[in-house]
Amino acid sequence: NNYYEQENEIYNSVKSFIFKNSINLKNINFNYSNAKKNSLKNLNISIYRGEKIAIIGTTGSGKSTLVDLIMGLLEPSSGKILIDGKELNQNFNNDITNLISWRKAISHVPQNIFLADASFKENIALGVPKHLINHNRLINASKIASIHDFIKNSPNTYDGMVGERGLRLSGGQLQRIGIARAIYRKPKILILDEPTSALDNKTEKKVMQSIN
Repeated sequence: NNYYEQENEIYNSVKSFIFKNSINLKNINFNYSNAKKNSLKNLNISIYRGEKIAIIGTTGSGKSTLVDLIMGLLEPSSGKILIDGKELNQNFNNDITNLISWRKAISHVPQNIFLADASFKENIALGVPKHLINHNRLINASKIASIHDFIKNSPNTYDGMVGERGLRLSGGQLQRIGIARAIYRKPKILILDEPTSALDNKTEKKVMQSIN
């Protein structure tokens, strides 16, 4: 518990990592405990700042594992992950604040979006004290995610409550709130896990064009 309290305190105090050049995965192998074979084997990838890439594969091919490795949530069994030439691990360049700073630079939109029983604006700016929410950034993020018009036409607009776990919202609306949340944070790296699977083709195209 003390470790997590310390990590949370560091998270709130450190600034986002300044990502300049590239993410390089070199000879990455990963094996889950008790697994008979590697989830990832001899993987080499270079991702450069400004690039947009898609990770495609069958169920169980290691897509989620790869993303978790890049985010610093897992460590490779062997091989190295280099961020701007510095090795990413649990003591990123011998400094735990670097690892936390790296995680802080990333916004991840999962397939299943968590909503607090709070207002739309508190859910989009999740974790930001209500009085510190930047209204212009909130509106801009919502427009990019194509959720602004829906919220604007809802009772009490951005101050309106989403309801318990967003049960009154459609899957597409939940996904777009998740995208708006990620955009609000102004991430250096945006990771999208099938974020438009519940959207119609027209809305999906509009959202992806806005993100680009």
